[in-house]
Amino acid sequence: MNSKYDDANFNSHSDVYSWIFPNQSLGYKMKDHFYLLLLRGSVTNTILEHALLVFPFVALHIYGYDSDILNVKGSMSLFQVSYFFCLSSFIRRIYNAYLEAAYFSFPKSRTQTPPMEDKRKYDKDIMGRTGEQLKILDSHDRWTMISQFLLNFALYYCIPGFYPAVANSPSEMQYIPEKFMRLILNHYIMSFGMYWAHRSLHEIPLLWKHIHSIHHWAKHPLSRNTYEDHWFDNFFNAIAGHCYAQILMPLDYGTFWFSRIFRILESLEKHSGVSGGFNIAHSLQQWLPYAQMPHHHDLHHEGYKSCNFTFASIGGLWDCLFGTRKRGRYDANHAAAATRQDAMQVSNPDSIDEKMPD
Repeated sequence: MNSKYDDANFNSHSDVYSWIFPNQSLGYKMKDHFYLLLLRGSVTNTILEHALLVFPFVALHIYGYDSDILNVKGSMSLFQVSYFFCLSSFIRRIYNAYLEAAYFSFPKSRTQTPPMEDKRKYDKDIMGRTGEQLKILDSHDRWTMISQFLLNFALYYCIPGFYPAVANSPSEMQYIPEKFMRLILNHYIMSFGMYWAHRSLHEIPLLWKHIHSIHHWAKHPLSRNTYEDHWFDNFFNAIAGHCYAQILMPLDYGTFWFSRIFRILESLEKHSGVSGGFNIAHSLQQWLPYAQMPHHHDLHHEGYKSCNFTFASIGGLWDCLFGTRKRGRYDANHAAAATRQDAMQVSNPDSIDEKMPD
C-alpha cells in the first residue's frame, strides 16, 4: 500500500477527517480521500447495520422466498424490499465518501471556509462537536437504525402496497406523464410535511432542546452529519415526509425506487458543505423557481438556535411561501449554485431579513 495511505490510516479512526484536516502536503487526490473515507465509521454500528440488513434474508432462507407468511400481496416481495434497503445503504456509504472526498479535495468549492486549526485542543471535531457529543450521537445512530428497521417493516406488513409491486399487466402500468406528475406531487407533499416537522423542531422549545438541537451541534456540516440526529428526529421525519407522501400520492415500483434514491442523494448533498456541480441531485433541481442549495442549509446550521429559517427539502417552495427563506452564501464557488431566487433577494435584500446569524 502507498505510504501516504499508511500515514492517513494510522490516524484515520481518531484524528484525520474527524478532528484534523488531512495534511495537504501529502498531495492527496480525490480518489485517495474517497478510499480513506469509505473505510471510516463505527465498527459496532456497522455490524448492527449489516445484521439488520441480513435478518430478512435469513427469514426468507428459513421460510422460503415465496412464503405467504413473509410476502404481502399487492406489495414488493420481501426479497425486493430487503434488496432495496441493502442498495440504499450501499448508496449512502458510497455517496457520502464521494461528497466528503470532494469537500477535502477542492477547498474552493466549499460553501464556507471553516477554521483549519487542530480541533483536538478544544475537544471539538472539524464540525464543531465535542467528544462527549459524539458519544451521544453514536448511541442515537444505533437507535435510529433499530427504529427505522421496525418502522420500515411495520409499513410493509401494515399497509399493503406501500412498497409498490411490479405492474403485472398493461392496465396496472402508469404512463410517463402520469409517473412524472405523481413524482412531482409526491415530492412536494413530502417536502410540505418535512417543512412543518423541521420548523416545529426549531420553534417548539421542548422539541428543540431535547431532540433537534443535537443535530445542530454541527456548525460546519459534512455529509456524514445528515442522519446524525436524535433517533426520534429521524423517525418523525420519516413519518412526516416519505410515509404520508406515499400514502397520499402513491408512486409505482420504478418511480418509488428513483424517488427514494434521489432523496438519499439530496439529503447527503444538503449537508455536504460543497457548492456546485459535485451535487448531482441539487444540480438537477437548480432551475426550479424556489430551489434551495447546500449553501442555504449550511447557513441554517451555522446559526444554531438563531437558525429558524430555510427548513424545506426538495424545491424550497414552502420557505418562500411562509417567509422563512434566506439566500445563504449564494456567492460560494463563484456563485456556481446560485438560484434565481437568490438573485432576486440580492437585488431586493429588504424582501426577507438577510441578517446573518450570531
